[in-house]
Amino acid sequence: MFFCAAVSVRADTSVEIDLGQQRAYLLRDGRTVLASPISSGRYGHLTSTGSFKIIEKETNHHSSMYGKIVDAYGNTIVADADADMSVPRGGKFIPAPMHYFMRFHGADGMHAGYLPGYAASHGCVRMPEQYAIAFFNAVEVGTPVTVFGRTPSGRYLGQLQYQQSPYTRGGNRFADPRFGPRFMPPPPPFPWWR
Repeated sequence: MFFCAAVSVRADTSVEIDLGQQRAYLLRDGRTVLASPISSGRYGHLTSTGSFKIIEKETNHHSSMYGKIVDAYGNTIVADADADMSVPRGGKFIPAPMHYFMRFHGADGMHAGYLPGYAASHGCVRMPEQYAIAFFNAVEVGTPVTVFGRTPSGRYLGQLQYQQSPYTRGGNRFADPRFGPRFMPPPPPFPWWR
């Protein structure tokens, strides 16, 4: 009986990713329990929108497609490299780390990574490490993930003028003020990943 109750609680966990606001929300029973700033896919590598499910989790994942190229001395010579780029003699391709990786569609997933303040990834959803840990520990394979909105066209989020999203019209639940750009709950109590 306890097992059934635990499965029931997990089944009510979901993730919603708002590309327009560059935020990811962890929901339990339809209520936001955690919100994280994100950096989603940049133009040319946009994060796919739609309804998905977590299909893989890996604590210490590395990209098979993107990373950097270093010379024989370990100096970075190409910071944003593709795996198929030529590597100079003595150099090597180093795959990008994607710790706390939660794949939800194709090569796209959520993971810990650098947030420059705008959409900058190759399609994944980067979040600060402490939030990636919290999301990673809260979701299971099969957890629903909904990605919606439109990636902002400006480079820096602080300089953007957001247009009304179709998700905020007609009393939709995304019109709830907790999904506004200023919403940011306090960090979860320590330890946040449990």
